[in-house]
Amino acid sequence: MMDYSLLKEQMDALTGTQSRPIPNLANASALIWQMLGDINWAGFYLMERDTLYLGPFQGKPACIRIPLGQGVCGNAAQKDQILRVYDVHEFEGHIACDSASRSEIVLPVHSDGSVIAVLDIDSPLTGRFSQEDEDGLREIVKVLERNCIWK
Repeated sequence: MMDYSLLKEQMDALTGTQSRPIPNLANASALIWQMLGDINWAGFYLMERDTLYLGPFQGKPACIRIPLGQGVCGNAAQKDQILRVYDVHEFEGHIACDSASRSEIVLPVHSDGSVIAVLDIDSPLTGRFSQEDEDGLREIVKVLERNCIWK
């Protein structure tokens, strides 16, 4: 069981003294990669107009560009909602950057009320992400929204 209060405290310590998004997202993806079990990718896609572009991450090489409304990330960004996918093979339009991924969670990141990025985490296990993960990761995203100055 993940101690999300500890992860939140560590995330705040890592990002609270630095307001630049890229270094903070790099450290955030590294910390999530280190702390969460049974994951094979953790990182960010950054919004530019109607497209998400690959940002800091940990894991295998990934898709560079995801249009809004495509895949789990593009849908989460377009709908501005957290998407927790039990089995990515049952998600219509899933973009398979890594064929080993079985489940996924994507959380929008906001600035001034707009989606400016998404946090994307994949797992090789079907059904890896629970409501507890969703709630804990939502708090992690809030730390990043608060600690970064987004342009």
